[in-house]
Amino acid sequence: MKRREFLMASAVLPVALLFSNRIFAGAMTQNIVKINKTDKEWRKLLTPDQYEILRNEGTERAFSSQLNDEKRKGTYVCAGCELALFTTEMKFDSGTGWPSFYTTLPNAIETKRDFKLIFPRKEYHCAQCGGHQGHVFKDGPKPTGQRWCNNGLALNFIPA
Repeated sequence: MKRREFLMASAVLPVALLFSNRIFAGAMTQNIVKINKTDKEWRKLLTPDQYEILRNEGTERAFSSQLNDEKRKGTYVCAGCELALFTTEMKFDSGTGWPSFYTTLPNAIETKRDFKLIFPRKEYHCAQCGGHQGHVFKDGPKPTGQRWCNNGLALNFIPA
């Protein structure tokens, strides 16, 4: 492959993967009623830090979330819309500094490819409001081998 062909393919492939992933992920969450708010409404509802994470796909500092050490039984919901995303049974201590889960509740999450760090990562969002939650990695425990690494500010915890 010539250098020019390689450069063209490298520019087109990420865009194609992004769109194909969004279409596939969207089909998995057909029963979720989407929430659409204006930027002004989101800013009223969320703290500035939550807004940066949920609406601008930001990331909080590692070990800064109180939810990282949460041990009580309950449910983790999206801080933007309160959709249940995880339960405490799905949580594990990854040692990374962010609340981590080995799976999600059905139909709660949509994924897409993220190329912000050059290499592709699997990013995930709340299926209801589209709020950015975190990234999925393949270094989690059994039975899935996945680590759903979540921003603590993107979640609220509801004790059982």
